[in-house]
Amino acid sequence: MNNCRVVLVRPRIAANIGATARVMRNFGLSRLVLVAPEADVADPRGRLLATHSEDILDKARIVPELGDAVADCLVVAGTSARTGGLFRRQSVGSPVQILPQLLDVLPTGPAALVFGPEPSGLTDAEVTRCHYLIHIPTDPVYPALNLAQAVAICLYELRRLWLARGEPASAPGGNELASFAMQEQMFDRLREALEAIHFLYGDKAGPLMHGLRHLLGKARLTEMEVRLLLGLARQVQWVTEKTKPV
Repeated sequence: MNNCRVVLVRPRIAANIGATARVMRNFGLSRLVLVAPEADVADPRGRLLATHSEDILDKARIVPELGDAVADCLVVAGTSARTGGLFRRQSVGSPVQILPQLLDVLPTGPAALVFGPEPSGLTDAEVTRCHYLIHIPTDPVYPALNLAQAVAICLYELRRLWLARGEPASAPGGNELASFAMQEQMFDRLREALEAIHFLYGDKAGPLMHGLRHLLGKARLTEMEVRLLLGLARQVQWVTEKTKPV
């Protein structure tokens, strides 16, 4: 379970950071990462709610950007109260549907649960970088949960599923799953190659690339498979360079 980290993106309220630390201690997690936090992790208002979890706050890692928080992760799941629009509807599911994807990789490497800032949640650009998107099925009249409440629901479901599962699953075929950073490198090269052959162009480029990321993200690619796709991208770029008119 401790291979799962909680990532809070631009949290604004110190009390929510403290309450998140306490919830993490309740469910057996200790790795907290704060992305460009607006609140101070040392704020006494946060410490007040971090009962028996002050050490989690003390050891919390602070990074400037989401990619830094999840670079070594094998699976990244974001959370959102909003589900409409192209960038959110493809990979969205309830905690019970999405969290088993994290459990599958925890025996072999880290995974991340990512929560957006209190006022607005994750941006579309940040959602695109997640393999999955968790939507907690609240009443549509008022769907927005408090940040620490959302963390509590997700970690409760994660632990419940973990206890029910028993023996952990291993990586497919015994191969090492590719990290987030390795996948990002692959997606960058694929984007360049697909732009070179004009598969990605104009207003449709962003949505098409998002669809491709979602398709490949569901496959839980191994390092060998990512290297294969990197080779494909390099070859496409080589061919397009060779066939350019002089």
